[in-house]
Amino acid sequence: MVHNVIKLPPRASDAELVDSAVRGDETAQAELYRRYVRMAAATSYRLLGSDSDLEDVVQDSFVAAFATLDRLNDGKAFGSWLGRIVTRTCIDTIRRRRMLARLGILRLQPIHVETLVATSAPPDVVAELTAVYRVLQSLPAAQRVVLVLRRVEQLTIAEVSDRTGWSPATVKRKLARAERRMRLLRTPEENQR
Repeated sequence: MVHNVIKLPPRASDAELVDSAVRGDETAQAELYRRYVRMAAATSYRLLGSDSDLEDVVQDSFVAAFATLDRLNDGKAFGSWLGRIVTRTCIDTIRRRRMLARLGILRLQPIHVETLVATSAPPDVVAELTAVYRVLQSLPAAQRVVLVLRRVEQLTIAEVSDRTGWSPATVKRKLARAERRMRLLRTPEENQR
């Protein structure tokens, strides 16, 4: 039996792609985009709670990343660096939405939890995430983002700190405020869980 084996070229590392992209290689930029667009979209979706601004946030994040790519010291860190850009873009988007809503220009859309929670999730997880997302829209943008990154994305305090650019102490403070406010805003039945 003869096996035809196709030898694939080695996959370029993020560092190699970043180096090429800095030199103007659009193919390298396209490959970085292809590798990280799902991560950027998933993070944005969970932080924003809807997809109304999702494409804009992802596009703005990549545009900002590619425009400042020469400032990235370690090309291997592209994914986490892009995650920080996506997070900051989401914070700005949440703040802009709220400002437009206050001015009567935009009506805030409710968060549809069923699109954010896997159908295979255990009932207690579904109940907890439903309670979290029900309260999220009332939280200040920074508290909302810290809470989602910590409780939904399951990032450590250090990872949330890295993603937001805030010190671990600031993250802990914002998280404590968000959780305190969440306990106050949840119904008594939800607090029993």
